[in-house]
Amino acid sequence: MKYRTIGSDPQTRREVSVLALGAMPFGSVTDEETSFAVLDRYVEAGGNFIDTSDNYAFWADGGQGGQSEVLLGRWRRSRGVGDEIVVATKLGARPLAPGTSYTDNPEGLSAKVIRESAERSRERLGTDRLDLLYAHIEDRAVPLRETVEGFAGLVAEGTVGLLGASNHAVWRVERARALAAAAGLPGYEVLQYQHSYLRPRADLPEDLFPDGSLGHAGAELLTYLRAEPRLALVAYSPLLKGAYARPERLPGDYDHPGTPARLKALHEVARETGASAGQVVLAWQLGHELPILPLAGVSSVAQLEENLAAVDLELSPEQRARLDAAH
Repeated sequence: MKYRTIGSDPQTRREVSVLALGAMPFGSVTDEETSFAVLDRYVEAGGNFIDTSDNYAFWADGGQGGQSEVLLGRWRRSRGVGDEIVVATKLGARPLAPGTSYTDNPEGLSAKVIRESAERSRERLGTDRLDLLYAHIEDRAVPLRETVEGFAGLVAEGTVGLLGASNHAVWRVERARALAAAAGLPGYEVLQYQHSYLRPRADLPEDLFPDGSLGHAGAELLTYLRAEPRLALVAYSPLLKGAYARPERLPGDYDHPGTPARLKALHEVARETGASAGQVVLAWQLGHELPILPLAGVSSVAQLEENLAAVDLELSPEQRARLDAAH
């Protein structure tokens, strides 16, 4: 395994494995035995960066989520896991009532919600401190200063380490970080967005993003990372839910003229390296000049093994240039 530092404060920064493990389906779609087997193998391979959320996976049973955190708590206790494993979780997008969603009835990012939701996550995970806590989605109904101060208060108390933001407009991230800096408070240092080798259309309206998606790491976010070297990008769904192996799964927002050219280059490099297309995608992210940590979920140990092998896959400068140039 290889590792990277996230965070800048010596009191809260962490060394994390470059390949993060997504625990979204654990405890709901993925049964406990399989989930435990995947977690055990990931840690055995040197992995120490696990990602979840307080709303995973509410859609599995029409509830409010929490199953993933509960399962991780049971696994941590059964294995005697301590702070050597970095568990990141999120709040803000948990439905307030069963049968609703984060698009119509989210918990939001008020100071009260931040405090109470973080406490519930700590209880479910069985820990006194959340290593990394994200604002899962935006809440424009709450003053941004209230959100910034709410998160910073938890850091000051020692119940949260690092702070992050996911699925936010870049200008909102920058405004929140500026408010925190001006007040001498800790701000967002880890950004979590969907990012893969194929590029989606960002102009298509979605329920959460009526003006076009803000949940993808597009050009604006990548240039922001270049300008702010202390930030890190955790790239979720890097393998597009298996679409590189099963093209019929490719979402509709990838149906545009640029996709065939990038797929052609990807499969050429895969043949040259003897790796799968998914492994090349992960290796492309891992070797990127920007600080990108792929966050890949799996439903079996076999899938995890394939992803782990990508950590040691080295692409040549020519292969990387060819992948980057395809459009």
